[in-house]
Amino acid sequence: MPRQVFLYDQPDRFVAGTVGLPGRRTFFLQATAGGRTTSVSLEKAQVEALAERIDELLDEVVRRTGGSAPVPAVAPTEESDSEPLRTPVEEEFRVGTMALAWDGEEERMIVEAQALVELEAESEEDLAEAEEKLLQDDENGPPMLRVRLTGAKARAFAKRALDVVNAGRPPCPLCSLPLDPEGHVCPRQNGYRRGL
Repeated sequence: MPRQVFLYDQPDRFVAGTVGLPGRRTFFLQATAGGRTTSVSLEKAQVEALAERIDELLDEVVRRTGGSAPVPAVAPTEESDSEPLRTPVEEEFRVGTMALAWDGEEERMIVEAQALVELEAESEEDLAEAEEKLLQDDENGPPMLRVRLTGAKARAFAKRALDVVNAGRPPCPLCSLPLDPEGHVCPRQNGYRRGL
């Protein structure tokens, strides 16, 4: 079966968001354009890493071009998006690997999120070979979300993504582990429950 690629070139909207209560949230990337929406789920750590890497890559583009690339230093307020995810949120796939690139000719950030694939191999060498084949197989590979963004929209995506990650449960002031609404067993309190 040929690979399914969800392509969004200059989407109306590309955001990270969540469904569920803090501590039990599911994280999504969601792209919307021309009346269609694609949502893919991923881990909180993946959202955070993606946002940080986008900012790093944009900073590098600015540095290498001497500021001539149309990339703002911070997310422009006119690009900010605080609206919730478009509902219903229907997961197309769970993200396994992600990739970023800067297209210098078009001056666009390219974000790719590829579906999680379970690879079976009998040895480390076989696993490395299977991973390499998967990355090269464009025709029959796993589903992929590919989004092309301006520098301004990429900065806005990164800012919102980090805000979403940081909007979770507050940390315990003693041990820094996340506090549940019911509290948690704090290792710094010798196992006694600590509440909000």
